[in-house]
Amino acid sequence: MTDRFSRSDGSTDAPCDLLKYCGGSWTGLINNLDYIQNMGFTAVQISPVDKNIAEDTEYGEAYHGYWPLDKYSINTNFGSADDLKRLSQELHNRGMYLMVDVVINDMAVAINGTLTPNTTIDYAQFIPFNDQKYYHPYCNITDWDNPTMYQDCWFGTENVALPDLDTESEAVVSMTNDWIKGLVANYSIDGLRIDAAKHVNDEFLSSFIEAAGVFTVSEVVIGEAEGACTYANSSGLENYPVYFPLIQAFTAGDMMELSDMIKNVSDSCTDTTQLETFSENHDFPRFASLTPDMALAMNALAFTILADGIPKVYQGQEQHLSGDHAPENRQALWLTGFDTNAPLYNLTAKLNKLRNHAIRVDSRYLSEHSVQLYLDNSTMATRKGPEGVEIVAVFSNQGEKGGEYTLTIDKAFTPGAQVMEIMNCTTIYANDAGNITVPMGAGVPHVYFPVFNLNGSGLCGLSEITNTALTTNTTNSAPGASGTDSKKNSGDHVHMQASTLAACIVFAFAFWLL
Repeated sequence: MTDRFSRSDGSTDAPCDLLKYCGGSWTGLINNLDYIQNMGFTAVQISPVDKNIAEDTEYGEAYHGYWPLDKYSINTNFGSADDLKRLSQELHNRGMYLMVDVVINDMAVAINGTLTPNTTIDYAQFIPFNDQKYYHPYCNITDWDNPTMYQDCWFGTENVALPDLDTESEAVVSMTNDWIKGLVANYSIDGLRIDAAKHVNDEFLSSFIEAAGVFTVSEVVIGEAEGACTYANSSGLENYPVYFPLIQAFTAGDMMELSDMIKNVSDSCTDTTQLETFSENHDFPRFASLTPDMALAMNALAFTILADGIPKVYQGQEQHLSGDHAPENRQALWLTGFDTNAPLYNLTAKLNKLRNHAIRVDSRYLSEHSVQLYLDNSTMATRKGPEGVEIVAVFSNQGEKGGEYTLTIDKAFTPGAQVMEIMNCTTIYANDAGNITVPMGAGVPHVYFPVFNLNGSGLCGLSEITNTALTTNTTNSAPGASGTDSKKNSGDHVHMQASTLAACIVFAFAFWLL
């Protein structure tokens, strides 16, 4: 969340009223890119960038960026158009990608109390959708399982009304597509997260994705695999079907349900490499608010990074922040002092480094599905990647008080292979059957990798192959380019294919569910 990551003045003690703008900015983000990159992240997702309503409502200010007023102006609380262009360029100079969250289903207006059919809305203030004809007539969503209702009715009706765009209108489709072409071109954006994607009709969503011309990932809060995966055919998808049992597995001891859902998603989605795996966002309570157990937090984070798909980590998870419901789960990260010695910061850096190394050695690591090697009520062991770069991970939900014992994982590696336990940098050998014996205890995860292919990883005392800057190409500005000062092309736009982003690890600033 841009407003909560880092301030332009570099303060680490500036107070933050969680319902108001706190001063986080694109310049602050630029100044702390080392903090992100040193954890091994290769893409950064930021909050929506367009101008939002200015009012201080009963829900607070629009610090999150999800109450759009003018899509052709920049949210100056985060900085200037030039600041955003500089952020894009700084990321590209580091060989990293910029993802931007976008709102495409509604606009926003502050109201007093509850919206009714008699509430007067000044549609002329919305840019570019400045006429009532661009919107669905007001209706309240009373059945969240009814697609017609949740796509055509208004998502917000209390204190902040969210007039619902008529996404069946050819004019709305054309205006939206022109806007996104310009936004992507002017700010050299490499990928988009589409907020509340299930609240627009399928044809509009497909048209928008095609017009954007970059990788997109849709937010669809559905916990059932078959229904969610229908949205994964045209874009990436936040993996909510796995998120819910993931949390249960490491807070309530239900490892079996997680295993079942992984299989359901694999069977239902045509391409799991485009699914984003996450264990925190700011729509739901942070993991540490559910349990303070550090070992469980380590396992949840390790699973997030080593599962199939694209790992996404929400800012502050690496610092074990413990806010529960919004806005408590949107704390200012600068108050942690950007502690690079925090246990989860170091765990994240280590596992991202291993995953990046495996992909660099053999890109088939991305496309090969994880294989489950072992499962019981408290433990899951998986292997991902082809022979030579396979990562074998053992996850536990026993927590810090878990007892000492040994666990045999059958056929984990090739017979006789020497492998490194990445967490503590000890080596073991697989036996003649390829089995390994894992010393379980204190509930921590264990991660193994073949020793002969570990050179260049930067792990366990070995040298590291450093990332290089992206090769960029100049594109022309599209119609409707966004910016307060100019609609000129900023150049250096990197077209990011889905296969490219699958190799990324995303550090996320913005999720939102009103």
